[in-house]
Amino acid sequence: MSITVNGLDELKKLAGGDLGTSEWIEVTQERIDTFADATGDHQWIHVDPEKAKEGPFGAPIAHGYLTLSLFIPLFTELLDVQGVTTKVNYGLNKVRFPSPVKVGSRIRLTARLAEVEDVPGGAQITVEGAIEIEGGAKPAAVLQSLSRFYA
Repeated sequence: MSITVNGLDELKKLAGGDLGTSEWIEVTQERIDTFADATGDHQWIHVDPEKAKEGPFGAPIAHGYLTLSLFIPLFTELLDVQGVTTKVNYGLNKVRFPSPVKVGSRIRLTARLAEVEDVPGGAQITVEGAIEIEGGAKPAAVLQSLSRFYA
């Protein structure tokens, strides 16, 4: 369920609150292979299912940065900021990958709007997120993401 706000004043009122949890998405071998092609990272642990079965995880795993890149489509399910001219990713304060995402796993995002601060021409938000693996004891990723919204 998405939270929709209209403008920066409404966004500021959400500071410190939970944004909820996204829907699950499956991490398929096709998605992993496409990411490998896009980045040039064809390490066998990601793209060779037969060899990966014999590896440390018993199956191919998603690239950590693939998991991280899925933050954006998962996050857009949670918060929609309208009434602004521009929305940009500003960076990350912290990222960790506590658990690998095996091919065929489903992941989702749980997020909290930790902070909203004024910047020239707009506002910057800090989102604390955890990308969870269905049935997993540890998250695939924990992060603090920064985005800017300009009026």
